[in-house]
Parts: sequence; C-alpha cells; structure tokens
Amino acid sequence: MGVKKGWRAGIALFMAIALILSGCSTSGDSDSQSQSEQVLKLNLPNGEPTSLDPAKAFDAESMEVVNALFEGLMRLDENHQPKPAVAEKVDVSPDGLTYTFTLRKDAKWSNGEPLTAHDFEYAWKRVLNPKTASSAAFLLYFIENAEEYNTEKASADQVGVKAKDDYTLEVRLSKPTPFFLQLTAYTVYYPVYKKGLEEDPKLYENGDSYVSNGPFKMKEWQHDSSVKAVQNEHYRERDRVKLGGIEWAMVNDPSSAYQMFKTGKLHSATPPPDILPSLIKKGEAKVLDGSGLEFFRFNVKEKPFTNKKIRKAFALAVDRKAIVDQVVQGNQQPALAYVAPGTMSQLGDFREGREELIADNQAEEAKRLLEEGMKEEGWKTLPSVTLLYNANEKNKLVAEALQEMYRKNLGVKIKLQSQETKVFFDSQINRNYQMSRSSFLPDYNDPYNYLESFQTDHSMNRTGWSNEKYDELLEKSTEAKSEEERVRLLQEAEELLLEEMPVFPLYYYNNVIVETPKLKNVLRHPVGPPDYKEAELTE
Repeated sequence: MGVKKGWRAGIALFMAIALILSGCSTSGDSDSQSQSEQVLKLNLPNGEPTSLDPAKAFDAESMEVVNALFEGLMRLDENHQPKPAVAEKVDVSPDGLTYTFTLRKDAKWSNGEPLTAHDFEYAWKRVLNPKTASSAAFLLYFIENAEEYNTEKASADQVGVKAKDDYTLEVRLSKPTPFFLQLTAYTVYYPVYKKGLEEDPKLYENGDSYVSNGPFKMKEWQHDSSVKAVQNEHYRERDRVKLGGIEWAMVNDPSSAYQMFKTGKLHSATPPPDILPSLIKKGEAKVLDGSGLEFFRFNVKEKPFTNKKIRKAFALAVDRKAIVDQVVQGNQQPALAYVAPGTMSQLGDFREGREELIADNQAEEAKRLLEEGMKEEGWKTLPSVTLLYNANEKNKLVAEALQEMYRKNLGVKIKLQSQETKVFFDSQINRNYQMSRSSFLPDYNDPYNYLESFQTDHSMNRTGWSNEKYDELLEKSTEAKSEEERVRLLQEAEELLLEEMPVFPLYYYNNVIVETPKLKNVLRHPVGPPDYKEAELTE
C-alpha cells in the first residue's frame, strides 16, 4: 500500500469502487437474462491503470483489475485467510524455510494451454529481474537470494524458486516468514504466460494479446477509456463464477459518478465529500473497514525539508480532525501514528494499548519548531514549498486545506501542483518533488509491511531518508527469537520514523460506498483488492 504506494495508494485514493449495471436483455423479459449474461460495470476513479502487468501493477486500481484476471497459488477466503487456489496443496519444512507447492493439473491459461510451475518460476524471477523495474519486487525479498538478484549481486539461477517438474514448485526462503502464504495470494506473486512473454515482451501492455488465468479474461482495453473482461471459460472453478463479465470505466469526477448512480446508470459510486456525511447519517452510504492510510512524504534532500525541525513543524501544523470532519467526511480516523489499527502480529493488534506517536493540530509548537529550524539553517526567509498531489477532487480539497493550515498556523504560503496519476508516480519515484501526497495500502497483514518501506534505498522509500538505526531495527526484527521481541523492535522502529519525520500520517483509510442491493457476494478484504469471483447481480 501500499501503495505502498500505493495497493501502492488509493481504495488508495479513498478506498472506493464505482459499479455500473449493464443494459437489460434484448428479449424484453428482464427475468430471462441469465446470470452468465450479466456484466458488472465498475469504475477506475483515477483513470488509466498504471499497468495491468502483474509484475508492475502496484496501485489499488491496477491491482483490482489484475486480481480479477489472474489467480495465484493461494486465494484469500471469506475469513481473509490464504487457501489453495492454483496450488492443490502446500508442504512446509519443519524449519519453515522450504515450501513445496503441488499445482492442480486442471489449471489453464485463458487460451486453453496448461499452466505449469515453470510459469510461476518465470513470473517471480521476472519480477526480480532488475530490467523489469518492478516497484513491488521487494515483496519477494523473503525468498532466498531474491534481493541479491534484484540488486545485481546474484544470478537468477541462485534465487530460491524452482519448478521441479510441471506441477511442483519449490520455494526456499532466507528466513522463516509466517505470512508467506498470504503473499502468494497477492498480485505480484501471480503467474504470467511464459511462452507468450518470451515471444512478445509487450504481452501485457494491450488487450489484444493478453493471456491470464483468473475468473475473467481480457476482452478489450481502450487506453484512457475502459477495460472490458469476460468470463474465462478455462477457469478451474468456472461454475462458481456468476457474472458474464466486468467492465471498468474511467470516470474521475465523483459528482458525475454519483449522478449516474442516482439516475440508475451506476450500481455503486463514491459520493462527493460534500454530501457524504448526510448519506452516512441516513444510512444510504456503507462505511466499511479498510486498511492503510493517507500520508505525506517529504523529500529530505530538498530545502527546506533537509531540516528535521521544519519537517516536524509541517506535520504538527495540520489539523487532522478538521480534514476528516470537514473535507473527506467519510468517518475516517485521524492518523497519529503510521501503522494502522487492525494490523495484526501474532500477539494481536499492533496498535492496541499504545500511545499515539504525534500530536494533532499543535500550532504553537509547530511555529516554534519552524523558527528553530530556520535559525539552524541561517534562513531569514523559508525556501518556497510546493505540495504535489495526483489530480482528483478529494486530493485537491485536502491539498487546499493543508495550504490554508500552513498559512494560518505557520505563516507560510505554499504552492500546489497536481499531476495525472502516471506522471505523479513517476515524479514521486524519481523524487521530483518537495512534499508529496501519498497513500499506503498493505500487501499483507503485518506491521513489518508498513515499516519496511522506509529502509535505506527501499523502492517505496522515495524520500531520500536513510537511518542506520532504523535499518538495524528492521533487520533485527526478522531475526527475532520470539514474537514479543519482534514486535518490540518494530515498535521502536515506528517511534524512530515519526521522530525523524520523513513522512507524516494524515488519516487511516476506510471504504465508503453507495451501492445497489442487487449487487451480492463481492468479497472485500481488509488487505488486498476486492474479489469479484462469486459476485452477482440479483433481481
């Protein structure tokens, strides 16, 4: 989530989905329309997906589409636990380091060809190949020599994943990883069609050649317009797939989407912030549990955020409660730490029973820190500041609220800059910004996932921040002899992160939607994209 990110951010950009019901049966009798003819129409509110290649899809919307088109070794069930999917069974060695997956012999690609363990080995090593430049490659670092290969210190043959035969995949981990099976249910761990990619490296860049293995298969991809998928007749559990297809539109104006919902053209939408409170109060909007958070990054290599006190000043000058209550207005919880409530370790909720790590709306303290920071740097005037965000109405309103808070609480005038989502992510990855709106959606339900992103040179860091002690705490946590020790080390790391403040949290995500009662059986997980495998539209 995280984004992450973006799952990298998100759901990331408000955790919501817009769904449109297809037209009636041409027979004139709506009851005669079979479920298999139904097309569920969804929306990607931030426009064109950044990628529909499983190796590169790392924002919420891209992963939502990929999750419908593909399936991994495991799939999350209704209790959000990993259960065998393409894998028929898995055996784990007593030391927790070797996983042996036995694949189903009826697993096929959408073109009817057999799916084999060789496709998984190829897919995972492709993610790790430095030439792929996958932002999600770090999620495979638990595998032996995966990080070394991704950083060009080992060869692909040294990576601990090997197809022993067509239906046996052996995976060797570098350290015991209790959440590894969760990861194999995640999009970056999905297989890809080895034969097709070897012939056409651009296989997953358009709809014409797209081959997948999930409940649905690609029908058409009109860039910047729509993605259309139909039921995959070669899917292993086709009898459990009720929909004939899914179509994703790309409508980024929430007012337009909501009007379509009101006139019956959408089955679900994310209402604009100005009417959200009344809809929640009337019970017309659903408030669903979410995960992850909205936060802001500082580029610590760019003035004025080279100074820690100035970073803290900008963090403490923010009134999070006002932003939640008056701007996003979706019953979110202000974030006064980085790891979200509901993030579980083997001891329970990581957040429970702990004090908040930052204070909200501390204008006087913020002013003091700003003055001290400027004095330390010898600045009479604060260098100009531009806040970067990816363009949509909610992000714009939040950015404008921050702009006013900094004017009022710090006496600082900041500039705002919006960019289309793809350009925005490129700017953030390349650190072409001073201060950036960000979001994180976890990839697996463990506090390590939140905190790993800010290690030195981590692909999700994107701040220029490096701290030797922080790196050491994260590394020690992976070698801890007990869960108590592991959790304590991660708690120390979170405290250090918000003491140094290369980022500051804004609010924790939830999921707010208006939705027709006709839509049933969408499986929404606290961590990961929604699952439409068994969704249906009823009369």
